[in-house]
Amino acid sequence: MPTLILVRHGRSTANTAGLLAGWTPGVALDERGAQQAAALPGRLAALPLSEVVTSPLQRCQETVQPLLDARPELRVHTDERIGEAHYGDWSGRKLAELRDEPLMEVVQAHPSAAAFPGGESMRAMQTRAAEAVREWNARVERDHGSDAVYLMCSHGDIIKSLVADALGLHLDLFQRISVEPCSITAIRYTRLRPFLVRLGDTGDLASLAPREEPPSGDAPVGGGAGAP
Repeated sequence: MPTLILVRHGRSTANTAGLLAGWTPGVALDERGAQQAAALPGRLAALPLSEVVTSPLQRCQETVQPLLDARPELRVHTDERIGEAHYGDWSGRKLAELRDEPLMEVVQAHPSAAAFPGGESMRAMQTRAAEAVREWNARVERDHGSDAVYLMCSHGDIIKSLVADALGLHLDLFQRISVEPCSITAIRYTRLRPFLVRLGDTGDLASLAPREEPPSGDAPVGGGAGAP
């Protein structure tokens, strides 16, 4: 079965503004995010990608565009099932404000029970994304063979939930996973089991350096902005 390359979109204007973007329209890459996207073709140069699948949201479309420009032979597909979580009434709000919401404790400690007001549950988010991957695995294998490699550009919580699914982790543990903007996660699927072969690889260790403000124990909803 194929190998899936999961790319989180580059850093966005919402990331740097501390907003939970969700499906809010017009959220683009910021200057650093554009630089991250521009570096993506070089980082992936050794991989014979067969297909590119992307979230319909602007920040993902902008992230894959330099790769598509560098490889005009690649076919690109848009799949809403790997779009960002539907955060409903939380969309567009400041993350600092959301920390005081009672639901945030559920999102952090028991996400399988969390449903966003006016949006979707985190279980529904994981289910739709995992179903998309399974269908794309079958399609890519049919069209390109069992050794094919393909790419999906998606969002932090989506990618974390797919990693949890691949590892057989309960969704309540997925907040222990971290994927920074424009990081690469790779899952090799086989008939017996998936293998997680890369997780949140940016090629940059700056995010591991001590910060002036100690990091919170809470997982950043939506994925966070990455290293300063």
